[in-house]
Amino acid sequence: MEKKEWYLEYEIHRNRPGLLGDIASLLGMLGINIVTINGVDNERRGMLLRTEDDAQIERLIAIVKTMDNINVTKLREPKLSDRLAVRHGRYIERDADDKKTFRFVRDELGLLVDFMAELFKKEGHKLIGIRGMPRVGKSESIVASSVCANKRWLFISSTLLRQTVRSQLAEDEFSDEHIFVIDGIVSTKRSSDRHWELLRQVMRMPVTKVVEHPDVFVQGTEYCLDDFDYIIELRNNRDEEITYDVVEEDEMSPFDF
Repeated sequence: MEKKEWYLEYEIHRNRPGLLGDIASLLGMLGINIVTINGVDNERRGMLLRTEDDAQIERLIAIVKTMDNINVTKLREPKLSDRLAVRHGRYIERDADDKKTFRFVRDELGLLVDFMAELFKKEGHKLIGIRGMPRVGKSESIVASSVCANKRWLFISSTLLRQTVRSQLAEDEFSDEHIFVIDGIVSTKRSSDRHWELLRQVMRMPVTKVVEHPDVFVQGTEYCLDDFDYIIELRNNRDEEITYDVVEEDEMSPFDF
């Protein structure tokens, strides 16, 4: 039978020496392999498991229901958020009202890069927006994520090293091996008709596109925020407000490197 992966997360009611060992021994007796294990929150532990038979999981559920020290909070086929939680020891923060919006702070760049790399590995059309103040790490994170996903990054518009506004691409650049990066402010404020012709062509391609400053981008184009599959917010700290008047002024500066 084909092996199957599961995500198990449990909350510890009363920690005691040997608790993790007892749970690992239980999984071993049931023939369930532990792939990865880590703490994912205060008093919570997550595990990626591998089984050969769904009956193993059914027996596990029946046993853990009788255990007083823990309470199982999740037992399911692993989502991307589960895999990253086990890998990094914490969950990605999501907007309570808009589930496609994910929030990070600069101290979590490793988690952000890992998250975007997993998105970049998926084939087909994806439109990703990333919000953030100048020099918080937006472009650098996109580049690092592309490297992790074994993809090439290609700036259609950018201010990463110097202001870039592309109006054409080489034939070999029209490839799903590229991550196409668009600066929403530069494209809407400093673009030409030829640039917009190229941009619309890229937007129609079944590839991954990342738009920095998506809110400004949709204000000056025919696209809307509903067109985005994911919105990422990156801040220097949790309380930082993303203000676009400051962002636009900085992006338009010819000395912004």
